[in-house]
Amino acid sequence: MNEARDVHDDRPGVELLRVFCGPDGGGGNPLAVVLDGAALPDPADRAALAAELGYSETVFLDPAAPGDDPDRAAVDIHTPSVRLPFAGHPLVGLAWLLRSLGRPVRSLRPPAGVVDVRHDGDLTWVRARASWVPERRVERYGSAAEVDALPAPPPGEGWLYAWAWQDEAAGTVRARGFPRRGDGVVEDEATGAAALLLTHRLGRALDIRQGAGSQLLTRPCADGTIEIGGRVRAGVPDAP
Repeated sequence: MNEARDVHDDRPGVELLRVFCGPDGGGGNPLAVVLDGAALPDPADRAALAAELGYSETVFLDPAAPGDDPDRAAVDIHTPSVRLPFAGHPLVGLAWLLRSLGRPVRSLRPPAGVVDVRHDGDLTWVRARASWVPERRVERYGSAAEVDALPAPPPGEGWLYAWAWQDEAAGTVRARGFPRRGDGVVEDEATGAAALLLTHRLGRALDIRQGAGSQLLTRPCADGTIEIGGRVRAGVPDAP
């Protein structure tokens, strides 16, 4: 893996993270975080910055409105081409970053709804509902080797989450994610929303190994929500 750049991008106020890193600290989906969303309030400007940065997602932390719960942070999530009501890795990454800065929150509020946050050792967890996940195709393959052999991206249109059991008894899954939006993100290294959707369909806790070296942990909750957890590290790999 290439050396990671410092957590700060060249642009003022942009923090760079890797979310859902593997047990060895490798892998992880790059994420850009703009902590001062008030500095870029126009949705068109946010979309332009997300497109320029080119990461799977860029998340903006918005200022609290009068009367807002101070432990609940409003957020806005953009891919290089679309705005999302919910996404997993931006919320896990932002929750981790705020805690590391001494500004922990109990919940985050993307457009889809309130997402509870908790921390357990080096894992950061968020709790959400499968109904919040934008539509995507989840397709099971016969083996992890078949998933690994897929071209990037596979033929077809629309979001594809390809998965297979690596060890069904242990709940270990091999997965890869292909946005197929035409915006330059050929493969998503780690996809919290798709992991949430798969967990909802299978009805069990999962240990998902995605991309080149990422790990996502999930578990269903009694109230119908699902927790998604993972490790976060500062910085993103330099371009090859």
